[in-house]
Amino acid sequence: MPHHKSAMKRIRQDKKRRARNRRVKSQVRGAVKSVRGAENADEARTKLVMATSTIDKAVKKGIVHKRTAARKKSRLAKKANALKA
Repeated sequence: MPHHKSAMKRIRQDKKRRARNRRVKSQVRGAVKSVRGAENADEARTKLVMATSTIDKAVKKGIVHKRTAARKKSRLAKKANALKA
């Protein structure tokens, strides 16, 4: 247990941040999964837009690095475009 007041506060902050990070990362994973599980090109396209938005929000909050997000979006777009062919 922490002995200093500031250390106690830091633990409270970390707990909140961890919960938020886990929630947002889970949303990103779910969005990615939904695009990969799409049956046809139209469905994949609409889900790709949603996933891109979710990933961008995670970047804005500082939970996912921007290059990681770019890589994820690029791979998802590739998968969605492959369904057209």
